[in-house]
Amino acid sequence: MIRYRRPKQDDPVIYDLIYKELVPYSHLSSHEIETVLKELPQRLSRGVTLVASTHYETDPVAFIHFLVHGDLLYIDMMAVAPPHQRKRHGKTLMAHAEKFAISRHCRRAKVLVDRDNTRAHLFYLKQGYQTQRFIQVSKCYELEKRLFSRR
Repeated sequence: MIRYRRPKQDDPVIYDLIYKELVPYSHLSSHEIETVLKELPQRLSRGVTLVASTHYETDPVAFIHFLVHGDLLYIDMMAVAPPHQRKRHGKTLMAHAEKFAISRHCRRAKVLVDRDNTRAHLFYLKQGYQTQRFIQVSKCYELEKRLFSRR
């Protein structure tokens, strides 16, 4: 089931997923990571966060956080708990985010993937994203996808 984030219930799980599933791939120093983690409440207050959970009232097993800027959907973060990977939660969250963006007239989607996060890079390629470039300063790949309305 996909639902909107409930901060009091979901944020501890989301923070844990970020720390365990995203931080290990980051090139940032421990001090920079500490700063990023402190800014998570503010970061999550901007944009939209959807979670996947096994039932409506249960804790999330995956989440996606995204922003819409004009005609661009920007996928900020997405993570799936290891026991729930390969169960289509990521694919379903992506579909919901893209549908949301299309309803707001977005024409393209963009995501940055850390250089060493090969699984995430392959995941986005399978979702139709194409690698645009490697950004040396952030050590991330930029991927983009055209979004089409299904009218």
